[in-house]
Amino acid sequence: MLLWLILNLSALHHQWLKLGYVTDSLVLVNILQAIYVFDGVLNEEGVLTMMDITTDGFGFMLSFGDLALVPFSYSLQARYLAVEPIHLGEIYTTIVLLISFTGFYIFKASNNEKSNFRQGKLNHLKSIQTERSTKLLCDGWWGLSQHINYFGDWLHALSWCLATGFKTPLTYYYVLYFASLLLHRQRRDEIKCREKYGEAWKQYEKQVPYKIIPYVY
Repeated sequence: MLLWLILNLSALHHQWLKLGYVTDSLVLVNILQAIYVFDGVLNEEGVLTMMDITTDGFGFMLSFGDLALVPFSYSLQARYLAVEPIHLGEIYTTIVLLISFTGFYIFKASNNEKSNFRQGKLNHLKSIQTERSTKLLCDGWWGLSQHINYFGDWLHALSWCLATGFKTPLTYYYVLYFASLLLHRQRRDEIKCREKYGEAWKQYEKQVPYKIIPYVY
């Protein structure tokens, strides 16, 4: 992730040398992605609970993905804007910021709520008891959808792409790839949970029918 940040800063420096100034779009992408990177670094312990670690383990996907795919493909927005300057203006910038902060807030608030629930701090929230002596949270953010954090994460990612305008589909690679990744992860998790929790999971699906996007999917 830090290499991703370095590539973004390199794109910013390139545009400065080329134009003598930096466009609002490139500044915006750098700031929004830097927030995401620093949040990931500062909350690194959260990675240990991700499916990549708990289920997949370390292999080609993680080694290649973290060292090559993540930095060089996730920085597409900044690298594109470095050579194709785009001026967004105040109104469009505000729209992108609203989408970004809405997504980031949903992502952080829902994850914090689940973390606090697991620590026994939110016992007033509705949950379903399983035969494994664990509870399935079905209230608060997690009453809206089974993976509400995925929705927030995706919205935040969408904002980076919107900052590049609509001249090319290339810069929307990430948000399309990320959507397919989240859908695949959700379906894998669903299969795993049906086997793991049995009847409790069936009850949970009735309580929380939406998978990722409330009232849509």
